[in-house]
Order: sequence, then C-alpha cells, then structure tokens
Amino acid sequence: MCSKDQINHILGKINVGLPSWSRGVEAVEAARTRLVRWACGDPPTEPDPPRKKMPHALRRRWPLCPCLQNDEPPEITYCVVGGEGGLALQAVTPTHPMPPEDELDAKFAELVEELDLTAVNKAAMMALPAAKKWQIYCSRRPPPGQAPPLATAPQVEEYIKALNEIADAFASSEGVPPTESCGLLEGLKTALRTRAHSFVLRFIKQGGLGAILDALQKAPRDDAVTRHNLIAAIKALMNNSTGRAHVLAHPTSIDLIAQSLDTENVKTKVAALEILGAVCLVPGGHKKVLEAMVNFQKYSGERARFQSIVNELDRSTGAYRDDLGLKTAIMSLVNAVLNYGPGEESLEFRLHLRYELLMLGLQPVIEKLRKYENETLDRHIEFFEMVRGEDERELARRFDREHVDTKSASAMFELLRRKLGHSAAYPHLLSLLQHLLLLPLEYGPQSQHWLLLDRVVQQVVLQQPAAGARADSEQGSEGGSTSDQTRIYDPDVAPLEINVGEIVHLLAKEEELVAARTKAENLERENIDLATELAKKEKQLDERAQEREELEGAAARLRDRLERETAAHMHCADLARAAAARAQLLDCQLTQERTERARFEKLVSEGSIPDDAKVNNLKNAVIETSSVPPPPPPPSMFPAPPAAPAPPPPLAPLAPLAPLAPAPPKPKKNVPTPGNPLKSFNWSKLPDTKLHGTIWQELDDTKLYNAMDLHTIDKMFCAYQKNGVQNEGSVEDLRQLGSKPRTKILSVIDGRRAQNCTILLSKLKMTDEEICRAILKMDSGEQLPIDMLEQLLKFTPSAEEAAMLEEHQDELDSMARADRFLYEISKIPHYSMRVRTLLFKKRFAAASAEASGRATTVLRAARDMTRSRRLRALLELVLALGNYMNRGARGNASGFRLSSLNKLADTKSSVTRNTTLLHFLVEMLETQFKDILLLEEDLPHVRAAAKVCVEQLEKDVGALRSGLREVAKEVEYHASLPSPQPGDAFLPVMREFHAHAVCTFTQLEDLFQDMKSRLEACAHAFGEETSASPEQLFGAMDAFLTQLAEARAECDAIRRRRDDEQRRTRHEQELKKRTMERKQSNSLGSVSKSLAKSNGDCNGHSNDSSRDGTMSNGQKGEFDDLISALRTGDVFGDDVAKFKRSRKTSKVTQKGRDSPPRGVCREDSRERQKN
Repeated sequence: MCSKDQINHILGKINVGLPSWSRGVEAVEAARTRLVRWACGDPPTEPDPPRKKMPHALRRRWPLCPCLQNDEPPEITYCVVGGEGGLALQAVTPTHPMPPEDELDAKFAELVEELDLTAVNKAAMMALPAAKKWQIYCSRRPPPGQAPPLATAPQVEEYIKALNEIADAFASSEGVPPTESCGLLEGLKTALRTRAHSFVLRFIKQGGLGAILDALQKAPRDDAVTRHNLIAAIKALMNNSTGRAHVLAHPTSIDLIAQSLDTENVKTKVAALEILGAVCLVPGGHKKVLEAMVNFQKYSGERARFQSIVNELDRSTGAYRDDLGLKTAIMSLVNAVLNYGPGEESLEFRLHLRYELLMLGLQPVIEKLRKYENETLDRHIEFFEMVRGEDERELARRFDREHVDTKSASAMFELLRRKLGHSAAYPHLLSLLQHLLLLPLEYGPQSQHWLLLDRVVQQVVLQQPAAGARADSEQGSEGGSTSDQTRIYDPDVAPLEINVGEIVHLLAKEEELVAARTKAENLERENIDLATELAKKEKQLDERAQEREELEGAAARLRDRLERETAAHMHCADLARAAAARAQLLDCQLTQERTERARFEKLVSEGSIPDDAKVNNLKNAVIETSSVPPPPPPPSMFPAPPAAPAPPPPLAPLAPLAPLAPAPPKPKKNVPTPGNPLKSFNWSKLPDTKLHGTIWQELDDTKLYNAMDLHTIDKMFCAYQKNGVQNEGSVEDLRQLGSKPRTKILSVIDGRRAQNCTILLSKLKMTDEEICRAILKMDSGEQLPIDMLEQLLKFTPSAEEAAMLEEHQDELDSMARADRFLYEISKIPHYSMRVRTLLFKKRFAAASAEASGRATTVLRAARDMTRSRRLRALLELVLALGNYMNRGARGNASGFRLSSLNKLADTKSSVTRNTTLLHFLVEMLETQFKDILLLEEDLPHVRAAAKVCVEQLEKDVGALRSGLREVAKEVEYHASLPSPQPGDAFLPVMREFHAHAVCTFTQLEDLFQDMKSRLEACAHAFGEETSASPEQLFGAMDAFLTQLAEARAECDAIRRRRDDEQRRTRHEQELKKRTMERKQSNSLGSVSKSLAKSNGDCNGHSNDSSRDGTMSNGQKGEFDDLISALRTGDVFGDDVAKFKRSRKTSKVTQKGRDSPPRGVCREDSRERQKN
C-alpha cells in the first residue's frame, strides 16, 4: 500500500483539486494578491510550487506572501492605484506622519484581518518593522481628495437582491431572469474572490449562501450561463475560510453542486467536479461527497452513484480542450475519492470503492484515455494504476501470495480456505457457503438476495476500527457515546442501517457466561505467558552473556595467536638479518682469501722469497687476520628468554599464620517429616565441599513442599510393603564379515598381490598412463575415488619389486597388467607420499567438517544444559522430593549426581505395582509444573552429544594435524627438486590446499579447545568431575529424557484406560437405568390400556383424551415424548427403515436378474404367511 507521503507527492505533482481554485485552498484572495504586488512589486511568474498534503487537505508549501520567504522582506517602492479606466504604478512615499506604535499595530491588525490570512502569515505580517507596516497601510489608503476604489461598487444587499430576483424569475412562469440581475451575478464571483474579508462575512451573514443555493436549485437545466455563474460564485466563496466552512455546514450545498453535473455545459461540469474533488480533501468533506453522489444517483435515476461520471469519462464532447479538461477533472475526482478521507489509511475502503468503479467499466475507459497523450491526464491515470497495483500487492501479501485473481471465484475461495482452514472461523465459512447454496439461483427478483448479502458484507468490512479511525468521525463523537462499547465509524454511505459493532456486541453477550468461566484460566494463562516471557528474557540474557564470554575468549585466542605470530615473525626477521650479516662477512673473507692467494701465487711465480719478505708477509697476515671480526654465533631457533627481573626489596617479617578454623556446619534444611517410613531414593549425594560454584547453591528445594502432595508420597512409597521387579537386560547383535575369495595369478611379483592389483585396475577402468597422469596432476579431474586411492596406496612397489621390474623393462609388452602398472608407478617420484597426501587432501574436508560438527554438538549441549531454566527447576523439584523421602546420611542433601535421575524408576510404589517414583514425578509435573515437561526443547543437542567420544575426537584432530605436517614436508621436498617431472602439478595444487587447510584446522583447534573448556565448566556447574566425558555427562541426561518420555506415555496410557473404564461403567449404568425405565413404562402402558378399555366399555366411547394429547396420573405428555424421541433419534426411525427397505429392495431386484423366479415366489409366500 502506498504511504501517505507517496500519495501526497504524486497528488501534488498532478495538481489534484481545483485547477482554477488551487491558489485558494487556504482562502487566497485577490486582496492578498494585491498586497503581494504592493509589497513586492511584480507578481511571481514561476509555476505553482508542488503541494504538500497536510492532514485532511491540500495546503501550499510556500507562504501566501512570497515576499516574506526570505529573512528580510524587500523594500516596498511602488503601489497600484486606480486610474482612468485602468491601473497604474506610483512610488510609495508615506505623506502622513507615522502614528504611535500601539495605534499603528491596531490599524495594521485591522488591515491584516481583512486579508483572511493564515495564522503563520498573520504572524509574519505582524512581525514586520513599523516603517514597513506604515508603508503597507498607506498604500491601502486612497490619496487625499480621492474616494476609495470600491466606494461605487455594488454592495452585499444588491447582490443578494439580484440572486432573489433570479430565483423568483426561475420559479415564475416566465423563467427569464432580469438582465441587470444577470450582470450582477457575473460580478458576484469576482467580488467574492477580490473583496475584503468583511464583505464575505456580511454576504454570508445576510443569507447570500442560501440565495445562491436557492437560485441554483431553481435554475433550469438548459440555462448553462446562469448555472455556471452560480457554481463559480460558490467556488469563489469557498476560497474564503469562513465561506468554505458555511458551504460545508449547509445540509444541501454539496448535493446541489453534485446535481449540477446533470447539464450539457462542459464548463459547469468541470467546475462542479473540481469543487467535489477539493471537498474530498477538506476535513469532514469526503463523506459529504459520497452522500452527494448517492443523492445524485437518485436525482438522475442511475443504477449506480458513479455511473454518470464513468459515462462522461467515456463520452466525447467534441472540442479537444473541453473534452480534455472534463476528463482530467473526472480522474482527479476519482483519485481524490479513492485516496483521501478513509482511503488515506484503509486498504479495505480503497479496494471497496475501486471495485465499485471497476464494475462500472472504468478500466477499459482508462485505456481509451491514453490516446489524448496529455501529461496531466496521463499522470492521473498512472497514479490510479500505481495505487491500484500497490493495493492489490498488499492484499496478496496478506494471503502470502504474489497476486490475487479477483476475477476468479475459485482462486479467491482457495485463498480463503488456506487462510481460514485451521482457524475458528472456518466452520462459519462453511456454514455461510452452505446457506448460500440454499438461496434462489434463478434470475429475476431473487437476485436482490445476493445484492443484499453483498451490501451487508461491504458494510461489515468497512465498519472495522482500522477503516473508521478517521477525522471525519469527529462529528459523530462530539456528543459522546451512550453505550459502554466503542462506536464504529462507517466511512461510506451505509445502504442498510446496520450497526455492526452493536450486533457483534450482542453476539458477544451470549458468551459472557463462558467468558466468566474461563476468566480464571485466561488469567492463569497470562501468568504463565508472563512467566514464560520472563524466562525467555532471562534465557536471552544468559545467551548474551555466554556470547560475550565466547567473544572475549575468541578475542583472547586471536590476541595470543597474533602475539605468537608476531614473535615468530620477529624471530624469522632476526634470523634473516643474522644470515645476511654472516653472508656479507663470508663474502669479505672470501675476497681477502682470493687477494692473498693471488699475491702468494705471484710471489711463487717470481721465485724464492727472501726472509725479510716472509717475516713481513707473516706479520701482515697476522695483522689482517686479527683485524677481521670473528663470525657471529649461529642464531638459535627460539627467541632468547627475557632477562631476569631485579630482585625485590626485602620484605618485613610476616606474622605467623593462624591455624585454619574448621568450616561452619551446614544448617539443616527444614524438610517435613513423613507420616511413616518411606522407601529410599538411591541417589549419589554430593559432598558439601563440592558445592561451591555450582548451580546447587542457587536452588532452594524447601519452598516446593507446600506444592507437593506429600500424603500421596507417604501412601505410594511406604517402606513396609515389598514389591520386587525384575530388571530386563539387553542383547547385542554381532555381525561377522565374510572373507573375500582368493585366486592366484602367475606373474613376476607375488601372485596374490598381482591378483589383487589386477582386480583393482579392472574396477578403475583406466589405463596405466591415465592413472599415472591423474596422480601427477593430483587428480584435478576427480577421476580417482577415495576408496580406490586407499587401494592404490597398498600397491606401492618395494625396492626389490622395483629392481626386479627394472631388470625386465625390455620385456614390458609381455608383462602382466599388474606388473606393467607397478613398473609405471615406480617411475613417479615419491609415489607413496604423493598418494598419501592426495588421499589426505580428499579426506580433509569431510574429516574436518565431521570433527567440527561433533565439537559443535558438545559445545551447544554444554551451553544448553548450563542455561536451561527448566532443568534447574527439575533438579530443584527432585532435590526436594529426595530430601523428603531420605533420612539419615542420605537426607539433608544440597545436591546430587545427574546419574541419580535415572534411579527414580527404581523406587517402586507400595500401592500400585507398576507405579514408580518417576511416574509420580510425571503426574506432578503435568498437574503443577507443566513447563518443566518441555525440558527436551531446552536440550536439543544433548542426545547427539551423548554419542560423542572426546578421546576419538582428539585422535581425529591429531590425525589431521599430523597429516598437515606430512603435507608440509612433502611440499618442501618437491620444492627442493631441481626440476619437476613434466605434467607434475603437485606443488601448485598442494601449496594452495595447505594454505586453506591450515586456516580451517586452526579454526577447528580453537573450536576443540572451546568445547573442552565449556565441557569442563558444565561439569563443574552440576558438581560433576571436570574430567567427565560427554558420554558420562550427557549420557545421564539422555537416558533420563528417554525414561521421562516413556513414563509420560505410560501415564497417558494408564489415564486412557482409566477413562475408558469409567466411560464403560457409566454407559452400563445408563443402559441399566434405561432398561428399567422401559420396563416400567411398558407395565404402566398395559395398565392404562386395560383401564381405557374398561372405561370405553362403560362409557361407550374410545379414549379421546389420548387424541387430545393429555395424560393423567402425572405422566409425561406427547411433546416431551417427541423431544425425547428427537434426542434419541427414534423420530427418524421410520425414515431410516424406509431407506433400508428401499436399499434392500434394490439389492433383491439386482439379484433377481440372475436367480430363478422361485426365490421371488418364496418371498411372496413368506409375506403372505406373515400377514
């Protein structure tokens, strides 16, 4: 649905309303325009600014005085004065001295009041400086010695007299108004538009509006000029705020304007349509227009209120300009009626009114209007279609559909069926359809039944609060409501006087008794809802806290990882700098060594070396050697540890520590004492030393004893009676794998190995070259399945096999298939590691996803158990139950092991053999703590987490870690090779895989650590060992949830059996009672018959009292018997018997076609014998 702003924007563009009246929506008069000219010079020449829709009306965005738009108004230098037969400009020069400020303000206020300005413009005018106020006031005064401009103009009385003369002339037999009066009528519209506000007030006060409407009502249809002038006068009067209010308040003014549409004058029609369209935008005017259109329907004898408008829209008047203006005015009225008033907010109202127009054939007419190719008309059409499309989409969204085919009855019924199929309204829809089938289907007067239903449904739809909360309803609510219910406003003209709200209220009174009976349940349900909402909010708070902790932990891990990587990076940078320095030092040493070597070779080539030269060379060598700095020590692989901190200052001697005092004894709980010794609940009690930091410190079981049925516990679990129950064991099925058939094949290598290799190659269905090429390319084409790679890994040639195959390489063509394959793969470098890394690459995604899924399951299960409010309530209830039943060392417990929940079924009842403490707990939950029964909704991941083995998960994570390490080593090995084998894609493929796999594995490790920490926190929260595995922690809850579900099913079965037994017992009692009543009635009947017979013999007449329907002796009458027969169905016995006889007769007739005629004779004979 279009928003109000969108509709206002589009309506502002298309200038909906009164084109010739658009400047006067807020009573813009010629006096105001004259003031603008006097104050600002020339009038503005720019086009009308866009409009902005205010509540219930269109108002102008710009101020009424454009000269006041800026902060400082312009100087007033000229004014307009009347000349000889025209107007002239003269300079504004105040010739009189300025009066005091108070007097000036009073005179200027009178001047502003005459202009009928809005409050904003009045304030702007009054805020002008005193000098400019005096200039404006002087410009309004005539020059000295000259009469006022309007002194010789006709007065109000003359105009009203002319209107009365026109009305009298129309009412007389002559029917021709005086010429002078017609001339005054033509000037009236100008006077109402241009004269001062006081003139309009006097005109209205002296009955001018009534005179105009009287003349309009009496004007003949063919007098187009007079009717047009009267409509124009009304239009000019409505430009004034006071005049507009009086026109809207008049009971017949809008009706008479609508009746003016019944004319052949196009200008009159356009003026009337413009007034009606603008009235739709005025508060309180929309419904008046609809009522006027209904009145016009009766006035013109049309079958629909908008029929003449649609017809005029389709009809051509001849002149293009007139035709275009009329159609534009009609479309503006249509859009105003649809989108203003109730149509601003109510989708139902727009659809209702648009359906009415479309049923009159509006859509084909709109398609014809596009031939005019006029921008304004096209804008109206586009707006109509845009709002229609948006409304239809909004209607479709209500039914979760993209489009609703309103022309198809089956499509609309299907939508209703899907929408109401599972609601309480669906039976009423079926009842409505069933009764519609009973309506007369013939054509003729019976169609009015359907019209009645249509009108009633329309009124029910429109009289909804969403469609009635409009400002137009203020008039009906001014006097207040006399009933205690809210009055529902009908935005359209109601064809039937039906108050839907009152009818619904009367229907609701029938359910007051049921409502009073269910009020307590509703309050209890509200209480439960509030408690549920509170629990939900608390759960959300816990979830947010847990998420915050998780985010903080993740941030800490990222910070640690960043620090580690930063340290590693700095260490690598130090190593690189040390290596570069060492390389530079070695280069220097090498250069010196080369220099010395060259010098010595030169000396040797020259001959013997003298002794003094040897001594000098030796000294120089020693000096040069000593001048070279020693090489730095090799850098260590790890960064140096930080320097030891300085020793702290000596501390003062500490006082001797006092011996630790023993912990205060735990206060004994206030547990009620059972009436007799009870059976023990075999739970595992937590010691007090392990309660710190657990949820058991937050639980208070003593508050539940008031809500528990302790007497039933004393009765059901008494310790004096014994009831043995045999425990049922479980049997596991064992499966054995059969061995594969073995065959032998002779070849160079081992026969069995060759046979298995040949089988593998036959399954691959690839040549040796294709297999080798796929292995070299790291199976980029996904040709090698994982299971086949596992088998290929088993057939790695050993050193002996490779040597043996190398010896027979000349006989390659005569080799067996397995030998050839082994020989080909022996030429692949690092074949075994290559296949292993390829297999790891293929398995990594599934393995990491599976490990991540298991870790996530455990993580979520631990989180669910820690956050579950229902689990805490259950533990609190079981704790209270156990403390009540246990005494001595097992009593006065503050907590228990979770595995104790599975021992609830071990405590048997002393009264009922098959009832256990778990069954009693289930019944208590169903009657008093229903919310706890939804415990499994809080623990959706516990069952899956109970099957997760942390040790196996840790092994899987370790296997992934070692596999990534092997991949890294293999990548380093292949990178060290001088040149890769042609077609070898190991390095690019595995480097990319290794980079992605490391990121994935890092996330998996973080998740695994989170899982372990969360699992330990969960175990600690419930007082369990922190080293507890998911099988131990979640397995206990899984088993308890299973037992709880089974116990609920058993309790339901017991309850159904008990109800069936009670129902059977009641039925037998009713049957016995009915049999006794039948016997008594038969005995009384026989007695009455005998008495009647004796009375008949004595009196000589039959028992007429039975025909009168009365019986004596206090027996029931015939009407009570009829009600009883109707209740039991005996009243339909004859019809049922007749139906059975007819069906039996048809069956006998069908069989008689194939059977001999003897059977028929036998049947006839039996019937004769019976008779």
